[in-house]
Amino acid sequence: MSFKRLFSKALAAAPGRLHFAAHSHHLWPDASFDGHMQAWTDGIELADTKWDKVFSEVIPEAQGHVCRELGLPNPAEIVFSSNTHDFLIRLLSALPGRPVRVLTTDGEFHSLRRQAARWEEAGDAVVTRVPLEPRDTLADRFLAEAGKGGHDLIVVSHVFFRAGLIFERVAELAALARPEGPWVLLDGYHGFMAVETDLSPAADRLFYVGGGYKYAMAGEGAAFLRAPRGFGERPVLTGWFAEFGDLQGPPGGVGYTTDGGRFWGATFDPSGLYRFNAVRRMLDAEGLTTAAVSAHADGLMARFEQAVRSGEAGPLADAEILNPTGPGPHARFLALRHPQAQGWKKTLLAHGVVTDVRDDVIRFGFGLYQDAADVAALTAACRRVLTQGDPR
Repeated sequence: MSFKRLFSKALAAAPGRLHFAAHSHHLWPDASFDGHMQAWTDGIELADTKWDKVFSEVIPEAQGHVCRELGLPNPAEIVFSSNTHDFLIRLLSALPGRPVRVLTTDGEFHSLRRQAARWEEAGDAVVTRVPLEPRDTLADRFLAEAGKGGHDLIVVSHVFFRAGLIFERVAELAALARPEGPWVLLDGYHGFMAVETDLSPAADRLFYVGGGYKYAMAGEGAAFLRAPRGFGERPVLTGWFAEFGDLQGPPGGVGYTTDGGRFWGATFDPSGLYRFNAVRRMLDAEGLTTAAVSAHADGLMARFEQAVRSGEAGPLADAEILNPTGPGPHARFLALRHPQAQGWKKTLLAHGVVTDVRDDVIRFGFGLYQDAADVAALTAACRRVLTQGDPR
């Protein structure tokens, strides 16, 4: 089945392009254009009172969408910002004492990788990194390390951005969390709206970050944090939006709300939330749940994986498939490791095929705007342009 009609503007913008980087920069559906234009219209028509609508309508709708997607009970625990890095630094600022003892892996996304390294340089953090490899024992090794104690903040990806590995034992990890520490943060950037996620078993103690840039198909500026009640009640890094609501605190001191609003920052561009809401409405109208979208993407991915294994996709047959398809949840991309990954990516891009590469791993992402004909075209393109000596 094809859903290309939902992406007519993006596909018409580059008719010859084969875009297989849905996991990196997801093409925007037409509904996101409508949402973006509504943000612009509200900006000129409502002017100074625009924020009244943003806080009374746009944000509550977006909070509801996030909660329904993740099985969370309280929309007021969801706050938004331009990027997840904002929340990472606010969260650490709420932890007492220095250096902060952080447990994570060596496979986290760059926002944490770089920041954690700089915290170490500055003496603000002591970081323990559990190796991602071997992947089949990561969950056991990570939980064992977390169970030893001695950590203030535990951060792990739900879906790892490079290899597509899924950390499935979230509830066990969250059970270790306490208001006095450790706190557990699940990075859902490659999991939100990519794999079905029910956080209700850990709803009373789990921090979660995600955003609209990838599988939510809303573009930049729609990052969010879910903050459990009683954890991190007074972030040191705090913006004036956190002054809204029923404030509590010491007499004469800085007050905070007890819901997620305590992690608000300051003025930001809300157009990403307009786009996010518009896309979610589109999906609801089409009857497209995350499970349904995943089924579509998984079917296309399995076709391509078979083409890779059979040699139909040329030299890709020599690569190691890091996350083969199979039963159960799967990342929305296929990760192939090979020394030529960087070169393959450049060659494909020169021939109008968009993929993504991380070190020696080339990633092919799948989504609603592709169909079986696109996978056949991708297979043929890989065979043609990656074969040594191809003149084209």
